[in-house]
Amino acid sequence: MLDLLSSFIAELRTVGLPVSMSETVDAARALETIDVSDQVLFRSALCATLVKSGDHISAFDTAYEIFFATRQVPGDFEGAADTSTVVGSRDGSSSSPQRSGAELSEQLFGALRDNDQRALRSSAAEAVARYAGIEPGRPVGGAYYLYRTIRQLELDEMQRRLASLSLGGSSDALSERLANDEAHERIEAFRKMVESEIREQLVEDRGVEAMAQSVRETLPEDLDVMHANREEMAQLERALRPLSRKLAVRLARRRRRRHRGPIDLRHTVRSSLSTGGVPIDVRFKPPRPAKPEIVVIADVSGSVASFARFTLHLVHAISSQFSQVRSFVFVDGLDEVTHLFAETDDPAAAVERITAEADVVAVDGHSDYGRALSTFVTRYAPQLTRRTTVLILGDARNNYHPAQAQVLGELRSRVKALYWLNPEPRSYWNSGDSVLNLYAPHCDDVLECRTLRQLEAFVGGLS
Repeated sequence: MLDLLSSFIAELRTVGLPVSMSETVDAARALETIDVSDQVLFRSALCATLVKSGDHISAFDTAYEIFFATRQVPGDFEGAADTSTVVGSRDGSSSSPQRSGAELSEQLFGALRDNDQRALRSSAAEAVARYAGIEPGRPVGGAYYLYRTIRQLELDEMQRRLASLSLGGSSDALSERLANDEAHERIEAFRKMVESEIREQLVEDRGVEAMAQSVRETLPEDLDVMHANREEMAQLERALRPLSRKLAVRLARRRRRRHRGPIDLRHTVRSSLSTGGVPIDVRFKPPRPAKPEIVVIADVSGSVASFARFTLHLVHAISSQFSQVRSFVFVDGLDEVTHLFAETDDPAAAVERITAEADVVAVDGHSDYGRALSTFVTRYAPQLTRRTTVLILGDARNNYHPAQAQVLGELRSRVKALYWLNPEPRSYWNSGDSVLNLYAPHCDDVLECRTLRQLEAFVGGLS
């Protein structure tokens, strides 16, 4: 059991869940006190000890399904009643189907109508055996087998029949909606049973590790911002607020720990008089930890806009940790949008206003880094100081316009540091119309920054 638990935790760490050694010990101790034959209690014990964020529960559940829901768990913990307790036993078997497809459909409809869980599991197992066509050893994903099975069952028609049956003679809009929602919920629950049945058979065929790798979920903080779909973008939005709070606390704590200022030579010499002029007791001036000034220059054209949006949101959400934050956005024209963040307490609302109100198109509406950077240096460079850190957000794809890299050199000579954050994979840099190789020599660092985890690591080191 300990080997199985260790493999499960190793998979969670591979996915990206932060599971420490002490939490591993907590999980093992928790399993000593419960009956591992109780699947609900077993899962709850592992979830409570290993998961620290609600955004990670989905990834935890996927890994749990592979490692435990279909596995026979040896009862070598105290509290395990049997040495061969099955954590996730299934009542349905995948025996060869004996009935016709029509008979299976009618049995399934009756089980859905009565909400008979045992009959539903049996129908799911029989449907997979009849329709999925799982071929041992073939490296095909479970989604393919799920599609083949669901397509034959005509679940949309069953949902319509269930809703009509629940309605009876009623025809008002509320009753119709409630009936449709209940029918949809039962169909989705059955779909998950079919998916679990397919997954169980694939685990038996391919092994736990191979199956876990094929169905591994990406955590919100590891999603590629530029290629996220609508649902993933919503996950990223939800992850930003707690991330900004955590970053603000980390930066403030780091600043408080700077308990020493520069050496106070006068007081050190005076203190050394008592030791014959030997400066044994070195005195320091009171610390005055300076907050950096941040200037963000963001390309908001095309798909790069989503990356710029999250970065602007995050930087302004922790703006209290900087002495000043100024934001500029551009396409081929450049506009300052700092005032949009000053007018609201919600950075997300300010980012939405940027899309509607920022004046970023000067010529043809295609990215022109040379023009935008030249405009910035001409208008705003005299206002920068040696305490200013400049962040440039973009892929450096210049649509074959003049790069004017020399203006970036002039900008760098005026500020403390200049960083370029590129949301493209490093292998894409300097291909096509990318001119990043011309800008990179003038930057302190050029970083690949495609995920919230990478963005957190960079912003967390700015102070």
